[in-house]
Amino acid sequence: MKTFIAAVLLAALTGFAHGEIKLETIEYKQGEVTCEGVVAYDTTVQGKRPGVLIVHQWKGLTAYERKRAEMLAGLGYAVLCADIYGKGVRADNPKDAAALAGKYKGDRALLRARVNAALEQLKKLSMVDTKRTAAMGYCFGGTTVLELARSGADVAAVVSFHGGLNTPNAADAKSIKGRVLALHGADDPYVPALEVSAFEEEMRKANVDWQLVAYGGAVHSFTDWNAGGDNSKGAAYNEKADKRSWEAMKVFFAEVLK
Repeated sequence: MKTFIAAVLLAALTGFAHGEIKLETIEYKQGEVTCEGVVAYDTTVQGKRPGVLIVHQWKGLTAYERKRAEMLAGLGYAVLCADIYGKGVRADNPKDAAALAGKYKGDRALLRARVNAALEQLKKLSMVDTKRTAAMGYCFGGTTVLELARSGADVAAVVSFHGGLNTPNAADAKSIKGRVLALHGADDPYVPALEVSAFEEEMRKANVDWQLVAYGGAVHSFTDWNAGGDNSKGAAYNEKADKRSWEAMKVFFAEVLK
């Protein structure tokens, strides 16, 4: 415990811990489907540490999520990048990505089963303190971690980065056990004001410990440095919102997973 706290304090002071970050590919199952995720951790941190699940955007697990996993591991966390689509199932263009994401958004039971399998795998990692786990996701992944929480999963916190906030059954929010942080682009055309207000009402009615932060001038995918910089396309990188949202996540995790 003391070793983990020291690592987090070092990361907070330097912006990134100077340990040795190791990435490993790992296979796990959901039913008959084989999934292929990535584990990241700092080999210099001793003993158990909090675990964080990262859920990918609509194209599937890519180098982007691996980099985020390295960044989190540098803060002292053990990280598993989930694979919602299954081993070898990836999209390299928007059309295929939309079809893949649509399949799971249209079947929330399957989506919940797939992300819960990933959470279970995270908790099986030898270095993870199973009483201190969280999940975070980007775009499609943000939607997914909110569904993880609504499923009643035993997770201390979830963070959605520019994820969809809607759900087929808002009453499921009563099953949320942990805290919720939604980081939202205030000008995101894919998550309009009505969806945001419905999410807020859902959280209130269920008496969830929740936060929603909206970043002015940011559209969809504001943390994705591969998204270009043209807001008129509806999805674009915003460096200021990216950095601010990452800091918000760090403070949130430090509070919940301390």
